[in-house]
Amino acid sequence: MKIFIWRSGYRLITTLCLLGLAAASESVSQNRDVELQIGIVQRFGAKPTDKLELAATKGDRLTLKFAVGSQQQTLVTDKPIQLATVMQPVTEPVVQEVLVLGDFRTFETAEDSANRWRSQGIEVEIAQPERWQVWAKREVYSTPLIRRLLLQTIETSGDKNTYLATNVLEQVPKITWVVNGKNYSPNYLEVTAGKNSIKVNTSDQSNQKRVYAGKLTLQPNAYGNYTLVNTVPLETYVRGVLPHEIGTNAPTAALEAQAIIARTYALRNVRRFAADNYQLCADTHCQVYQGLTGTAKNTDQAIASTKGQVLTYNNEIVDALYSSTTGGVTANFSDIWNGEDRPYLKPVIDAANNQIWNLSSQNLADDQNFQKFINLKAGFNESKWDVFRWRRETDINKITTDLQKFLQAKKSPYSKFKKIQAMSVVQRSSSGRILKLAVKTDIGVFTLQKDEVRSAFAAPISTLFYIQPLNKGQTTLWGYAFIGGGLGHGVGLSQTGAQNLAKLGWSSSKILEFYYPGTKIKQSK
Repeated sequence: MKIFIWRSGYRLITTLCLLGLAAASESVSQNRDVELQIGIVQRFGAKPTDKLELAATKGDRLTLKFAVGSQQQTLVTDKPIQLATVMQPVTEPVVQEVLVLGDFRTFETAEDSANRWRSQGIEVEIAQPERWQVWAKREVYSTPLIRRLLLQTIETSGDKNTYLATNVLEQVPKITWVVNGKNYSPNYLEVTAGKNSIKVNTSDQSNQKRVYAGKLTLQPNAYGNYTLVNTVPLETYVRGVLPHEIGTNAPTAALEAQAIIARTYALRNVRRFAADNYQLCADTHCQVYQGLTGTAKNTDQAIASTKGQVLTYNNEIVDALYSSTTGGVTANFSDIWNGEDRPYLKPVIDAANNQIWNLSSQNLADDQNFQKFINLKAGFNESKWDVFRWRRETDINKITTDLQKFLQAKKSPYSKFKKIQAMSVVQRSSSGRILKLAVKTDIGVFTLQKDEVRSAFAAPISTLFYIQPLNKGQTTLWGYAFIGGGLGHGVGLSQTGAQNLAKLGWSSSKILEFYYPGTKIKQSK
């Protein structure tokens, strides 16, 4: 049996120095035309039915570059290119194996775990085959023996969450396409167009039909399939983010604030997909990005009027986190994820009039205070939004099923429970977010922490809620009501709140200072 470990190259990220402004974890160099690598189709070829069409815009042609053996080839065509997946048998079984040191819902918590492993002298990398994972670095722990010795050492120390993920394949995906009647299937394809616009149509459930500026590259990733990567200038990237993150109908000042933090977020987060040799994704695990599709005059104007502007704290690019709706109070970074707090990400009452609630005297860590706060509905920036306050009732069977699935994905031994006997909030943060929720089952009590709570149940759309047991006339527990507010993690800017402040006449700089206290807008180039 042949042992085959999927590898991908590592691009040294040096694109980020902006007139002396440094991203907290990246070395950056001055560059007036920063380009980003965005994974717009992340796991192409994972299904045998995967198909993809690349086409030039009207009156244009595509240029394809790839290697056949040791020879570089270039083809030019005005016809669409159909990429299809062919499962290719292998002469010997292929073993994909990695040592997984942890599974996580978010990159932020995965990164904190990765840093803790590094502090113990273990080299790691962050991957996202489905959920975010921390892997023992493949280039270092490169043989089955080394991986098993490391696993044994970790298990001896008492860690039970580490495991080997092993997959034996009889066939592997190859991507093929036809140009002028000839079939090609190299592992790497680079596509450009004369007018710098390429149409991308996918055959998956989303049935995407979008146009992207810049270059497209089909390249192997860390999971045995492929990623379609869009290489695009920063300002063009922001054009593809704004309409899909805050919408085209938001007031000008809110659009400008979103443009500044979208640019800031991108520059701060280019490290996310180093294991796959690109930088950012195109969905809510990063920022929603849809290329040139959906661009609008007012969003483009907001981008142009803030060109090159980023948000900084002590001359460093900030962690510009934001969410849809805070529920009336923003959160600390550590309310949601593991890791150090950022001084500019802290609880702020999300209201233009700060007399609604005094956090210093009415701490939301107290459950009684919290329930009083959640019952307030008027006077907040988000009061008129439908997800500002919500109540969702779920029967115990649905709660049980959702929780079992979540625990199975985490490889938790508690996934084998059969019955939930009780649930209760054990600890809240000063912003009211749930830090610990205890679940008593037939096989014992376990605790869900922070953002796990939102993953474990279908009902809550934030961690800003309390629970209420319901009998509904039965002698036994029928289920629970989840009563809360907000949509998303609630850290940093509220997109709905920013729009209200803009309607009140606040400038983009005032809005950003409100949600990120102590920060400054600076020119990046």
